[in-house]
Amino acid sequence: MKIKKLFLLTALAFSLVSCSDLFEPAQENNRGLDEIYNEPTYAQGLLGYGYAMLPYNTKSVTDIATDDAVSNDLSNGYLKMATGAWAANNDPMSQWTNRRACIQYLNIFLEQADKVNWAKDEKARKMYCDSRKGEAYALRALNMYFLLMNHGGWDADGKLLGVPNLTASEKPSDDFNKARNTFQECLNQIYNDLEEAGKLLPLDYNDLTNDADVPAKYKAIGVQTAGEYNRVFGAIMRGRISGRIAEAICSQASLLAASPAFAAGTTVNYAKAADDAAKVLDRIGGVSGISPTGNKWFAQTSEIDNLGSGAVPQEILWRGSRTNGDEDWNLGLNQEADNFPPSLYGKGRINPTQNLVDAFPTVTGYPIADSRGGYDAGKPYENRDPRLDMYVIHDGSKYKGKEIKTDITTTGNDDGLNKVSNSTRTGYYMKKLLREDCDPNPNSKNAKYHYPVYIRYTELFLNYAEAANEAWGPKGSGSHGYSAYDVIKAIRDRAGITDVAYLNECAADKGKMRELIRNERRLELCFENKRFADLRRWKAPIDVAAGGVQIKKDGGTTTYKAFKVEDRNYKEYMYYGPIPQTEIQKWTNLRQNKGWELNNK
Repeated sequence: MKIKKLFLLTALAFSLVSCSDLFEPAQENNRGLDEIYNEPTYAQGLLGYGYAMLPYNTKSVTDIATDDAVSNDLSNGYLKMATGAWAANNDPMSQWTNRRACIQYLNIFLEQADKVNWAKDEKARKMYCDSRKGEAYALRALNMYFLLMNHGGWDADGKLLGVPNLTASEKPSDDFNKARNTFQECLNQIYNDLEEAGKLLPLDYNDLTNDADVPAKYKAIGVQTAGEYNRVFGAIMRGRISGRIAEAICSQASLLAASPAFAAGTTVNYAKAADDAAKVLDRIGGVSGISPTGNKWFAQTSEIDNLGSGAVPQEILWRGSRTNGDEDWNLGLNQEADNFPPSLYGKGRINPTQNLVDAFPTVTGYPIADSRGGYDAGKPYENRDPRLDMYVIHDGSKYKGKEIKTDITTTGNDDGLNKVSNSTRTGYYMKKLLREDCDPNPNSKNAKYHYPVYIRYTELFLNYAEAANEAWGPKGSGSHGYSAYDVIKAIRDRAGITDVAYLNECAADKGKMRELIRNERRLELCFENKRFADLRRWKAPIDVAAGGVQIKKDGGTTTYKAFKVEDRNYKEYMYYGPIPQTEIQKWTNLRQNKGWELNNK
């Protein structure tokens, strides 16, 4: 959380500096709300809280609570959660406090924004007010989405509930003992907020070069030049939430609501979820807009190093600020220091499982369990989906100029299975998200630019594929020019799987296509904190034990033996996260999700 706050507050500070004609520093911290009206900086601080507390993890953390990874840090809270310690009073996934605090600040901001003297010029004042209110509506929707994802659930009476839906700020004299609104009511609030945001925000923050392109509604109040418009809505504001980002959040919320875990309690179906994803994707030409390097965006080092302020590459819809420091909290070297193998001065924290490795098909596109794919159990890493080598370090991988050995027989090899506390517990190390040109050696640290990704286009393509398959079948496209089949073919082509025999087989069966789409999502989004939420919204098994491989080498013979590394101890009711136990104990009108009420008596 510390790194997230620093990055986002820094980004916000830059955006304020860029509008220095509007903002002056506050004289002291003890302020009355009435002072907000003549001090835009003060008002901006309320909105800034929403950015400083964005709900995204800045690095990979939650996959170790799933069947995709384990951690060699045995004190890790997600590890403990996965192995039986998840409770309503011990919830590493909780978003309750931070999201509700954000909504409170955003509600205060929205109540006051129209009264703030954003600029001396009335035209600029109106544009700034529109822009900032649009951001606040979109941020409020984003916070509600994360609340529903982590705390929405069915109560003991069979009602699908969300959270208390607050659209006005809470005052000290208010009654805080509020019941949860239904999931659908909270979902409606998301849609309403995003609709309001869409009316006020530009699709993107780009500089106009032609005065004629100034939107009509601003021409009507006297904005005549592109320069006047760019002052508020131009490229200088990149990085803030935009109309395009708001549309992407709508796609995420609709897919959640249409998924098996929630569909029975909402009015959202897969057709709407597909249409909402397509609204974003149609703007980039559908499948023709898929980035050819989108599956390895983290390894595009030249692209990352040369990104302009607020600019995004083709794959990225929304990102955080770049950073390249070598402090232990800084994203510039933090992930490499945490996850490189010990021989490369890393702690080897996140270990991909054999489960995940087995999910990568052969290069022909067939699952490894299908004899038609040509998988060789004696040479398990050959002729595989190229993404395996792109995302996972396995025995024999070449990395940073050396061969990584994870077997148990090579002597003097700390990279081997369970050799030291920083060694892999599964036989694998995470490679995805890391830059090979970084060096965490304390005697020669070399940090490089990284940025946290909030929303990728690949996620939205997978949203569409999942929803379109359920709504219209593998090759149906609704009112759009592309199908689930088209999306998955493009994603696999990009990965280097050009044989379509297995894909064509799946295209004849919605169920088989569903499993293929889910597997592609697993591979494309691995280590990006998506897996745990996906498993739960699908109501797919979440108690699958995490496996590894024990490799022995004897002369020229190598043997591979799969073994269980760690159980996953989840109960059926844990498809839905809990309301914090402290909140249940404080407020009698707040109902717990079914199952969790027995968890902490």
